[in-house]
Amino acid sequence: MRAPDIEYLDRPDGARLALKQVEGDGPVVLWVGGFRSDMEGTKALALDAAARERGWAFVRYDHFAHGQSSGNWRDATVGRWCDDAAALVDHLTGTTGRTFIPVGSSMGGWVALNLTLARPAAVKALLLINPAQDFTERLMWPELPPERQKEVLEHGETVMPDEGLGAYPLTRTMFEEARARMLPEGPLPIRCPVHILQGRQDTSVPWRHQLPLVEALEGADVRLDLIAGGDHRLSGPADLTRMVEAVERLRSI
Repeated sequence: MRAPDIEYLDRPDGARLALKQVEGDGPVVLWVGGFRSDMEGTKALALDAAARERGWAFVRYDHFAHGQSSGNWRDATVGRWCDDAAALVDHLTGTTGRTFIPVGSSMGGWVALNLTLARPAAVKALLLINPAQDFTERLMWPELPPERQKEVLEHGETVMPDEGLGAYPLTRTMFEEARARMLPEGPLPIRCPVHILQGRQDTSVPWRHQLPLVEALEGADVRLDLIAGGDHRLSGPADLTRMVEAVERLRSI
């Protein structure tokens, strides 16, 4: 089967978001990727294949400064990623008139939660995979060594090594701006069904990180699956099957 053509959503400042679509029926399954990941990852491609086999409508895209989208990494912020997701949903709503099932992985879970808060009428249900809501403040900053925290505070950034994708900067702007996108205290005004897949052995996003989220989602039908032996990627064959079947269940609600 021919690979989907790449499309672009132009943003007001001249940036372009790269996306790929699979035509199908029902709500649009929307892949929202993680920090420094792209739409060609294992889970995104598994959803693409499932969409083709099962007749789903499916969209995957790259965040600003990720993958095939444009943007300078030093200009990237959580707020930017959240606003881009909302703009993409607005654009797709205009062309399809459908609702969405965002599938947010790691940081993408935070973006998907903010998207649901910003566009509640557009979101039918939500699937979160090891979601890293508020990760800059709750997870990343506390884990940074003191010398790197000092570099961020005094020099505006620290450059983090990454053997796979190459070194990248963490900026003070990103940390400071992200505070405005942290989930609000108290009950979250999210009413759609929420399904969370969480690895018990995830060292990047510990499973207990999800307990305050589950408690805050008091108005929603919430399911939390704690996966024995599951790591942060949750990309093994059984994990991918579990993810696809979770989407199928949410589509049927």
